[in-house]
Amino acid sequence: MKAYRLNDFTGVSGLVMVDEPMPVPQRGEVLVAVHAASLNFRDIAMMRNEYPVTHRKGLIPLSDAAGQVAAVGEGVDRFKIGDRVMGVFHPTWQGGRMPADVNKHAYGAITDGWLVEYKAVNQQDLVSIPAELSFEEAATLPCAALTAWSALTLGEPVRSGQTVLVQGTGGVALFALQLAKALGARVIATTSSPGKADRLMALGADHVINYVSDLEWGSTAKHWAGGIGVDRVIEVGGPGTMAQSLRAVRPGGEISAIGFLSSKTREIDFFSLFGSGANFRHISVGSREGLEDLSASISMSAIRPAIDRVFEFEDVREAFSYVDCGSHFGKVVVRLPAA
Repeated sequence: MKAYRLNDFTGVSGLVMVDEPMPVPQRGEVLVAVHAASLNFRDIAMMRNEYPVTHRKGLIPLSDAAGQVAAVGEGVDRFKIGDRVMGVFHPTWQGGRMPADVNKHAYGAITDGWLVEYKAVNQQDLVSIPAELSFEEAATLPCAALTAWSALTLGEPVRSGQTVLVQGTGGVALFALQLAKALGARVIATTSSPGKADRLMALGADHVINYVSDLEWGSTAKHWAGGIGVDRVIEVGGPGTMAQSLRAVRPGGEISAIGFLSSKTREIDFFSLFGSGANFRHISVGSREGLEDLSASISMSAIRPAIDRVFEFEDVREAFSYVDCGSHFGKVVVRLPAA
């Protein structure tokens, strides 16, 4: 079978297609014929050697995929041959409090990921795909969609009538927009592109702010939130956007810290953080239980993932370069030959 390995952190040149032996599912394992896999910013950060969590060379990349059960090992009782499944982002985190060693088995960073034609995984690390979604759509859920879901529902869940601020047009932001609207919230979105602003409005955003022409977009978001501030910030920028997020959030609101798309500065003003009166929550995607809850919500609300482009398996380097450019709107997916 074919797979890709990231043999060096030198950009797309480090991605190499290789022949691998077909895995045989052991007791409690399921063999998945992978139909689609999606890219996340973490994959680009690892390719650049900028990922702030331990990561190793030579691994099969990508944490998110969907496919069909091709074989089952002894003792498997959760799935049968032919079932449509997707992997969880954090293997071994089934539910409850996040384990202290949650990154010990991280796909693409510590253990082999999903950019492979067949993968054997523990049956506990799989979730059924919502019937309404294609393999390509389902492959976008394990990281980006679950991260957005966790940011909106953990702690004090976002409620109808509240206001959520999302940053940019990546996968997490667009899922957060769609899920927040399904929960009855108002959504303020940011972008640097007038064309993308129109698409954000079409997805349901109530207000869109151009963060290039409006450098004080945090204060503008606060204005659009009735002058009090937003209830939840889906903070994906990191050091480069945190100052504006602190201006946008209301006292007692929450900043859900997810990513580090912007590393313009690493300095965060303590007094701005303290004076905001906001709660700060670190989001590390979520558990299998969370992915199951998310899947049920997506089915009930008829949300369809926003997919920018689908690349073929032989064009993986092009897919990585495309995401690296940052011009995509939503998710980028790789379709495998099994599809």
